[in-house]
Amino acid sequence: MVSSMNIGIQRIEEISVSLRTFARSDQDEKIRCDLHQGLDSAILILRHRLKANQFRPEIRIFKNYGDLPEIDCFLGQLNQVFMNLLANAIDALDESNAGREFSEIALEPNCITIATRTQGDWVYLSIRDNGVGMDETVRAKIFDYLYTTKPVGKGTGIGLALVSQIIRESHGGTIEVQSKPGEGAEFIIGLPMR
Repeated sequence: MVSSMNIGIQRIEEISVSLRTFARSDQDEKIRCDLHQGLDSAILILRHRLKANQFRPEIRIFKNYGDLPEIDCFLGQLNQVFMNLLANAIDALDESNAGREFSEIALEPNCITIATRTQGDWVYLSIRDNGVGMDETVRAKIFDYLYTTKPVGKGTGIGLALVSQIIRESHGGTIEVQSKPGEGAEFIIGLPMR
C-alpha cells in the first residue's frame, strides 16, 4: 500500500512539474531553455490520449533525442507548438484506425517518433507519425489560416497557422511538412540557437 502511494505521489509530482513547464508564461525576451523538457511535458500531458482503449492498442512514442544545447526561445509558445503537433499526430493515427480491427492495428502499431539534432547554429526537431498522411493539395494549404482537414466542430483552422507564426515570426525559424497519403506525416522545425 505504501509502495502504491509512493508511485501515486511520483505521478502527481511529474504532472505538476510538466504543467508548470508547459504553462510557463513567456516574457518580453527570450530565455535559455531545454527543448527536450518542453517536448516531454507535452507528451506527459497527452499521455491519456496515447493509452490503449477499446478501439486501438497504445500509441507508441519513440524519442530519438540528440545532444541539444539550451537555446534562447519563448518556451511557452514552443510548448503550444509541441502540444499542437503531437495532438494532430494522435488525431491522424486515430483517423487511420477507422474501420480497422484492433488485431490489425496491433500488427502495424501506431507510433509517433520525435527526433532532435543540431546542424551548424541550428536545432532541428522532427515529429513524425505513421497515420493517414496527406496529399499535395492539403500539404500546400496546411499552414493557411482557417484551413482545416478536420470535420465541422472539431478543427478550427488556427492551430497549424499559429504553429507556423510562432516558429517563423517569433523565433526566426523554419517549418516544413513531408507527407504522402497512407505514409504518415513529418513536421520538421528548424530553430536558430541564438
